[in-house]
Amino acid sequence: MNVSKLQKIAVAALENIKARDIEVINTTKLSALFDRIIVASADSARQTKSLARSVQDKVLEAGGRVIGMEGEESGEWIVVDLGDIVVHIMQPAVRSYYNLEELWTARPAPRKRPAAAGG
Repeated sequence: MNVSKLQKIAVAALENIKARDIEVINTTKLSALFDRIIVASADSARQTKSLARSVQDKVLEAGGRVIGMEGEESGEWIVVDLGDIVVHIMQPAVRSYYNLEELWTARPAPRKRPAAAGG
């Protein structure tokens, strides 16, 4: 399944269970491991689990594959690995603390030239 179709299915599955603040980050130029990261917020452990199951079910129904899921025990942060896309479903405090969006979209600071010696 192509990345665009997989992304649409995952986002629709999240929207269907009322995920908040869904962000899709294109990582093709940043990592060879996956092409997209999707980050979404949930209000409770119960909702994070429901969102993760929704993504898993919808992807499988469409003929895609789910490589794995982690974090279901606590429900604070669940990762759904779809191969080309990694979905992070987090409760707001965890999302704020780890700030994945900033991590994956940060630009390196410009290098400063050393001051000339001998003034």
